[in-house]
Amino acid sequence: MQITAKQFQHNTSVVSKKQFEDHTTLYEGYIKMANLTDETLSKDAKPNTANASGGHYRGWKKTETYSINGIILHELYFQNLESCGMSHGQGVSAPVLSSLGAKTSELINGHFGSFEKWREDFTACATSARGWCILAYEQRTATCRNILLDTHDEGNITTAFPIIVLDMYEHAYFLDYGTGKDSYINRFINNLPWRLIEERAAIVA
Repeated sequence: MQITAKQFQHNTSVVSKKQFEDHTTLYEGYIKMANLTDETLSKDAKPNTANASGGHYRGWKKTETYSINGIILHELYFQNLESCGMSHGQGVSAPVLSSLGAKTSELINGHFGSFEKWREDFTACATSARGWCILAYEQRTATCRNILLDTHDEGNITTAFPIIVLDMYEHAYFLDYGTGKDSYINRFINNLPWRLIEERAAIVA
């Protein structure tokens, strides 16, 4: 079955329309690659080439997880942006805190101690990430964690349920922010769509 791309609208002040549209074009590339991978593995997998050192079969199996993870992570990230609206908040303050839903507050305060401590750790995690920064509820340890992925398929925890997803690949912000990733991270947090996040938090809280 063919994987189809979801459609996302630019409805955010976090990134420009140009940055957003260029990014969705890259996302569509993952859709094409995932479909090509499925077709290849169903018709020309060459299982006789299976080898941990490399080869046809291993290459396509690695592409399979990389592409599908890339699709899912981008969709979660675009949902964050699409739902946040065109506000222009720069500072951290009461409006941000007052927007947190009950389940979100329960998770953040219960596992990090306060919103400010979560924000500090999420910012550090994002600054350190080469690929993704994710606030996730990890089901095996029953803990909320900010986790760092250097690529789509490197660093994720198998039972981690994503709540907030931030793309830290340079292609996500460089047109608008250049090397100023701290400004990008700050603006992303200040414009988070807390209603959407509450819906995700309610699934695991």
